[in-house]
Amino acid sequence: MALPTSTAILAGYSTSVSATNKIEAFLDYTCPFSKRFFDRVYNDVIPWADQEHPGKFAFQFRHQVQPWHPQSTLLHEAAIAVQQIDPSKFLPFSSKLFAVVADRWFDNLAYEKSRSEIYGELATFAEESVGIPREQVLSLLRRKIVEGSKNTGNEVTNVLKLHVRISRQNAIHVSPTVLFNGLIDNNVSSGWDLEQWKAYLTDRL
Repeated sequence: MALPTSTAILAGYSTSVSATNKIEAFLDYTCPFSKRFFDRVYNDVIPWADQEHPGKFAFQFRHQVQPWHPQSTLLHEAAIAVQQIDPSKFLPFSSKLFAVVADRWFDNLAYEKSRSEIYGELATFAEESVGIPREQVLSLLRRKIVEGSKNTGNEVTNVLKLHVRISRQNAIHVSPTVLFNGLIDNNVSSGWDLEQWKAYLTDRL
């Protein structure tokens, strides 16, 4: 699939920063409904919107970590690392991550793994799936060493914190949650087909 012209911004990943309307999707990689939502939007809705209504809609990915799946944080950190290294690889990496997460990093498989072990697997996956060098990803995920400090996070921690703050201030608790031009729209469903998306977006032009 030909990707749309893309621009990375601090608070997430957007297909455009100048479009008339913005659709923000709060998604979690460990959520099957987020996967269904992302697959539809990435494979069908974005190409349709870019072709039929260029400049009218921007789709923004927001990282919605679900803490009852501890590995969720690590998956989102890896995606943020990929975005920081090469923004054009973020959507393809997210697509490929959604496709395999159930077989690699769901609770039944991740429970006995350490944080560093999962980081290593994700860095290898980034290299194999979208060509981002493994060591570059790991350099952003490893614990940041700061003299005199014991709880420093890593190089993507502050970006993830920003996503968490955005979701909290909007009282967002579930994934997927969609905002249209800044307002939560609970009518949007992860089960929509392309025709339903067409009707929804066309009505808002």
